[in-house]
Amino acid sequence: MNAVCQTQIVKSFTKSRLVSRSLAHLYEKVSAGERITEDDAVTLFRSGDLNSLGQIASIVRRRKNANRATYILNRYINYSNICVLSCQFCAFGARKRDPHAFEMAISEIAAAMADSLRQGVTEVHMVGGLHPTLPGEWYIQLLETLRALDPNLHIKAFTAIEVRHLAERIFKLPIQETLETLRRAGLNSLTGGGAEIFDPVVRDRICRGKETAEEWKDVHRIWHGMGERSTCTMLFGHIETIEQRVDHLRQLRELQDDTHGFTGFIPFAFVPTTTELSHIRAASAVDQLRTLAVSRIYLDNFDHLTGYWIALTLPVAQLSLAYGVDDLHGTLKEEKIFHMAGSKTPQEQTVETLERTIREAGYEPLQRDSYYRPMGLSRSEAVVA
Repeated sequence: MNAVCQTQIVKSFTKSRLVSRSLAHLYEKVSAGERITEDDAVTLFRSGDLNSLGQIASIVRRRKNANRATYILNRYINYSNICVLSCQFCAFGARKRDPHAFEMAISEIAAAMADSLRQGVTEVHMVGGLHPTLPGEWYIQLLETLRALDPNLHIKAFTAIEVRHLAERIFKLPIQETLETLRRAGLNSLTGGGAEIFDPVVRDRICRGKETAEEWKDVHRIWHGMGERSTCTMLFGHIETIEQRVDHLRQLRELQDDTHGFTGFIPFAFVPTTTELSHIRAASAVDQLRTLAVSRIYLDNFDHLTGYWIALTLPVAQLSLAYGVDDLHGTLKEEKIFHMAGSKTPQEQTVETLERTIREAGYEPLQRDSYYRPMGLSRSEAVVA
């Protein structure tokens, strides 16, 4: 029996035994490398067959990442939560006089990063609120100070919403000039936060006054046009419909078709506990796994899908590796945004724990850099890859 016949028999067995009849046509479509439509994605979301979703998502996962699952040694720093917005879904932001408001000094941030660098951290992930009074020089000094600590430290900072705030209210420069200013000071890549759900009706109800989807996308489009990279996100499990989730994915896929600048996609479930939307029931583990699987299948032009253990919990993150996920994010340390919303997960993980979690799920753990490439590749190799 030749290899082609053996492959066909294996595919036929997998489809007949592990994939429900109602999803068999999508299994065949994905197996053939065809792009699924928005209607197909809605069908997948509405399917009650979680095992079939995992089987189909795993086709894409294996095609792109074989048996590898990655993690990064990174440190989270939220430099301030003082913010001019009052998003209904957010428990992090504060006004200056609020008792939970905070603002870190640059020296304090530098000391925290110096300690993390001694522990082998390769990336700082840094976001904050839309601070109304911090001057542009503060942000430049912050980046330059971190860059001086280690020229090889990858500085991943600022959401597209922060960048627009800095451009329009602080630097008073066009978006591209603002990004160029930040890059000269040491910025390496943008974070993917602030996307929430792109639908304007949803945005008006959960983050009234925040920039539009087009404004969010425009920042990333400009950054990608400068030859740089970023991640992107989706906040789900609040008031959005399945169709609105799919529309969010559609817009990301279209932007990736245009720029090829996103390194990975990170969907995470809304934590309602201490927010204005605390009456909303938190997304179940099943819904989170379903969303990860559909994202992996639909976003065929993304190489990497991250299971954000802070939102998932580590046991569900481990399970997510069977639903299309190939990356468990990082060691983090002192994550504040989800925990201020009521998350009960740890604020950091050790390398040993992440590697054990990956191995127990049957995958090969591998430390990555900020471009989702195995450690040891140069930045140019990472961007080309």
